[in-house]
Amino acid sequence: MSYSLHHSTESNSLLYKVFENTGETVYKCYQCGKCSAGCPLSGDMDYAPSSVLRMIQLEIPELDSKVLSSYSIWLCLTCETCVTRCPQEVDLPKIIDYLRSESIEHKKVNPAAKDIIAFHKTFLDSIRTTGRLYEVGLIAGYKFRTFHLLQDVSVAPKMFLLGKLNPLPHIIKNRSAIEKIFRKSNRAHAGKEAEQ
Repeated sequence: MSYSLHHSTESNSLLYKVFENTGETVYKCYQCGKCSAGCPLSGDMDYAPSSVLRMIQLEIPELDSKVLSSYSIWLCLTCETCVTRCPQEVDLPKIIDYLRSESIEHKKVNPAAKDIIAFHKTFLDSIRTTGRLYEVGLIAGYKFRTFHLLQDVSVAPKMFLLGKLNPLPHIIKNRSAIEKIFRKSNRAHAGKEAEQ
């Protein structure tokens, strides 16, 4: 069955942007609620996953703004339970990933998500620098960004003694390939911004 965006006349509506950037048609969702019922974090979200989709479907600017400033889009684990359960196979994690980038771009990030974003940025920094995850660097970077300096500090010695934390990073041989991926991703993002 083919779906079109015949209802969407506004090219700046979130519905239209989601389709243009992800290829996902939010209209496929008929609100059965299976995504919300299966989501392990829906109880902690301000809007359930199905509600996020419904808000986008309505194409009301105030609702678009609420979606982009919601905590829900940052709590998503991208575990894909919702996609597995969805009878219409709406790829909600793909949509959520796009909503996160829009939220950052439009400076609508929910204040409660600052630690999540700090972790995300630190994780990417670790990959970009060493080519793989460097746990000690991740912990140090996260604590530096969030100022949670004493959080879980009592666990570190035990993890170190068990060999779970290597003080030195393992650096992959071809880091230039990783840098190439980051540059390509940044160019693609910059190209989409220029089109809009």
